[in-house]
Amino acid sequence: MNDALQVPSPAWMTDEHAMLEDHARKLFAKEFAPHIDQWSSDGIMPREMWSKAGEAGLLAASMPEEYGGSGGTFAHEAVILREMGLAGLDFWGWPIHAVIVAPYILHHGTEEQKKAWLPKMATGEYVAALAMTEPGTGSDLQSIKTRAQKSGNGWIINGAKTFITNGQHANLIVIAAQTDPGAGAKGISLFVAETDKVEGFRRGRKLKKLGIDAADTSELFFDDMKLPAESLLGTEVGKGFYQMMQELPQERLSIAGGAMAMMERALRLTIDYVKERKAFGKAIIDFQNTQFTLAECKTEATVAKVFYNDCVARLIEGKLDTGTASMAKYWMTDLQNKIVDRCLQLFGGYGYMEEYPISRMYRDARIQRIYGGTNEIMKILIARTL
Repeated sequence: MNDALQVPSPAWMTDEHAMLEDHARKLFAKEFAPHIDQWSSDGIMPREMWSKAGEAGLLAASMPEEYGGSGGTFAHEAVILREMGLAGLDFWGWPIHAVIVAPYILHHGTEEQKKAWLPKMATGEYVAALAMTEPGTGSDLQSIKTRAQKSGNGWIINGAKTFITNGQHANLIVIAAQTDPGAGAKGISLFVAETDKVEGFRRGRKLKKLGIDAADTSELFFDDMKLPAESLLGTEVGKGFYQMMQELPQERLSIAGGAMAMMERALRLTIDYVKERKAFGKAIIDFQNTQFTLAECKTEATVAKVFYNDCVARLIEGKLDTGTASMAKYWMTDLQNKIVDRCLQLFGGYGYMEEYPISRMYRDARIQRIYGGTNEIMKILIARTL
């Protein structure tokens, strides 16, 4: 398969990262990619695949070794994320587990919490989910209705969440709940539930979606769910909104990374196809319209990759601000949808057929402009920097 973009490796890409890239690529090609069609048909990826990824060291690449991780940085996660996208694993909730929930615990948890949860996440014994979105609230996190009330030394949680990635498999769930209704951002706290150890936790249905068919996106319900005192993430009540805001730049950059990988894959597949497919006696690539279309797509994807690589460098240095992360998320997911759409057109009728990966990519790409904060919210955040 061709290399669609000729962007030089960024400064943060070392020989160690190249080895990880090769390792992840081989694992995904052997253990994951051959089963994507079956998992999409089944509507879920088997739980044991998490353990295989854990055995391969791909679930906690940026976590310290003392907590079971590999001791890397976000650069290591970016390498894994790209290989996932190139392999077509856009449905897998790995980013929630490795790039979002693990840092929540590392940056905001107590020493006891880190030791209790991170090693199990590294092996895949625990699969993590983040329960923020509710049936009545999306990006407006301050309006959540899930309530956590003190009960003796612990907490009782009541409420419902929806659109939760890893919802069917997760057994470690970070839950956003109101601890002081009416206090706005200061009234929200985060709780970590080990679902196999609590009563009152209930999984709802796995939701049917437009795309990412194998993702176990679900409803979750908390009916007088009892949690111990140590389930509060960190030591202070009312810090949940602050904790969420602190981690959003990395979350949004990971979404941009997924978009970047899909753009590369779409271009690779399309260039290969138009070189082989013939119409009116010549290859599709020989038509000027094809050349112009792909020239535009390659140019835009190249600009995106340079910007993305720069954002990764900033994040590693602790300098990626909310506005820039929002630019990356909004612009690159918009571009992802545009490029995949134009690539599908070059496949003609075959692009609409499920047997061609570009068809699934077209459907899978659409959610990128919605989750992690809609692109409209991203523009609001960018506008605040003007």
